[in-house]
Order: sequence, then C-alpha cells, then structure tokens
Amino acid sequence: MALPVLKTILAGALALVVLAGAAGAARVKDIANVKGVRSNQLIGYGLVVGLNRTGDKDRTEFTVQSLASMLARMGIGVDADAVEVKNVAAVMVTAELPPFSRTGSTIDAMVSSIGDAKSLEGGSLVMTPLFAADGSVYAIAQGPISVGGFAAGGGAGSSVQKNHPTVGRLANGAIVEREVEFTMDGESDLLIALSRADFTTALRTTRAINAHFGGAVASARDPGSIRVSVPTRFRDNVVRFMAELESVEVVPDGIARVILNERTGTVVMGDAVRISTVAVAHGNLSISISARNEVSQPNALAEGETVEVRNEDVEASEDEAALTLVDGPVTIQELVQGLNAIGVTPRDLISILQAIKAAGALSADLELM
Repeated sequence: MALPVLKTILAGALALVVLAGAAGAARVKDIANVKGVRSNQLIGYGLVVGLNRTGDKDRTEFTVQSLASMLARMGIGVDADAVEVKNVAAVMVTAELPPFSRTGSTIDAMVSSIGDAKSLEGGSLVMTPLFAADGSVYAIAQGPISVGGFAAGGGAGSSVQKNHPTVGRLANGAIVEREVEFTMDGESDLLIALSRADFTTALRTTRAINAHFGGAVASARDPGSIRVSVPTRFRDNVVRFMAELESVEVVPDGIARVILNERTGTVVMGDAVRISTVAVAHGNLSISISARNEVSQPNALAEGETVEVRNEDVEASEDEAALTLVDGPVTIQELVQGLNAIGVTPRDLISILQAIKAAGALSADLELM
C-alpha cells in the first residue's frame, strides 16, 4: 500500500486500537475446561445491620417484615408496625461456588441492596443461607461489608458520593456447608470443552495433546469438544494427567472481527482482519452559530423605544479531503497507518469501517457494542 504515514498517533484519540501480532500459544487450561468441572451460582436474601441511618425507609415493607421475623425466631416478639429500619437494609447475596470446594472452605460473596437504602457503608450481613438452583443450601454468608465508597448529604439537599455505596463485598465471608459431588478417580475418558468453538482450534488442540503424550489419546468430536482417553499409566493418578494436559500449549485460531463502540469511540481489531482494494475519502462539515445581543437605540427625534436585538452569525466550513486509494489486500496495521495518514478521528474511523464493510472490502465481522 503506497500511503505515506503522516501521523502515527491520533491527536486527542478517544479510541484504543489494539494491533495484535502473530497469535501466540496458549495453554489448554486457558482455552478449555473439563466437562462437569465448573462453578455453581449461589443466591440468598439477607439483612445488613449496623448502618448509620442510611438503611431502607419505613415504607419498605419487606425489610420491616424480615426484621420482625428474624427477631421472632430469636424469641423476641415485636410489632412490625413499631419497627424502624433506618439502620437496616434488605439485600440480595450472590456468590460463586468453585469446583472441588470442600466443606469449611471460604468463598467471596457480593451484597446488593434491593430496597431504597442510601449506603451499606459500615454494615454487617446477618447470617444468610445461600441456595443453588436445586434449592439446597451450599454456603452460609455473614460478616462485615466492604463497600469501597461512601455517600454523604447535607441538610440543604447537597450530597457527595464516591463509587457505588449500595453494593458491597464480603471477602471470604461465606463458608461452604455442602459439597458438589464430583470425582475423577478411575475415569478412563474425559471430555474437554473449548471456551470458543472453532474447527481449526479443535484440530490443533487434538494434535498437540497427541504429540505431547505420544499416542492417539485425543480426538475431536465437534468444533467445541475433544474426547481424551486417559492413558493406562495415569489411571491411578488422573490429577497428574490433568496437570500435564493443562500445560499443553496450543495456538488457537479465531475469526476476523472488528469491535465498535460508538458510545465511547472505541475500536478494537484483530490481526486477522484484511482489506481489499478500496478508495476512501474523508471530510468534515462544521457549522458554527454564534449569537450577539445588541441594543437598538433610536435617534433623539424619532420618538422610538430602545429595544434589545438578537443577531446570529452562521458559518459553515468543510475540510478538504482527497480520495485515497487503499491498494489491497492489506493488514490491519497497514489499514490503521493509512487511515491515520488522512487524519481520521476515532469516531470517524467507526463510520469509515462501516462504509468499507458495506462496500464489501472488509473481510471481517463488525460487532457493535
């Protein structure tokens, strides 16, 4: 492509264009997982106490009812109508139970307000059971909440807020009470699921595994899964086999894709993107309207009135743009250098890429975020 590079960096760029080089090797553990070895989502409903008058309002009925029910279970009878919950907030507690988690181990949990609390800062979560999709309790969460922000307001209505004070985190605040039964001992066949289904990646992974273990132990069932037979010497130690399998390096393949985010002006492109021969012209039309407030003063004998007059000046200007030939096929690096040469901005780059795609010269998928 015979295009002089006039600029290597877009002044005031609002976009980050990632130019990926040659695809590097990745470990099997980074691009795949063993079928059945996965985490499980947990959820629960609880109360956060100890807030400094930043909890739910009295009209939040489910918070009042929950507090009254909790006190009743502790042998304290109260009238729900007499309960004030300014220091209490109702929350949803979510967590992720990792595979092979054992009873007594701890996991993190997220706490999110579901009422009209202003902040969870300084609060503590009361013992909350966490349920899985099967309705069983797998963990219990309790403890102080780390918000990482604050919200404060004055009597005159002014307020200041940092970060998001109605969502907090319990670091190691949930204790696993029930295990998800799963064992790999004695397994003779395992199914490896690729994170991104791709025929080429599945074939490369199969070849890499067979080359590492010196035999036909792996075979691709489809673009998303690979069946692996555990060699006889590893039947009594599947963990060791999986440790070696995870360390096998593979060069994953992927489709050419361009990610566009018009809200932020972000453009991300992979190195597989190719452009065929196309001509690009780029220009900007700017319209400026300026208003001037003036006073119309009649002369002394006109017997007129002094009035305010609003005058507006309208100016239009259009940048000159030459038709630039992109002599394809070119790589993504050459494309960006050429577009930089004609002085495009990140948001202009989004429009240009969409137009090149519409012209049939862009060999990649456009994905708008």
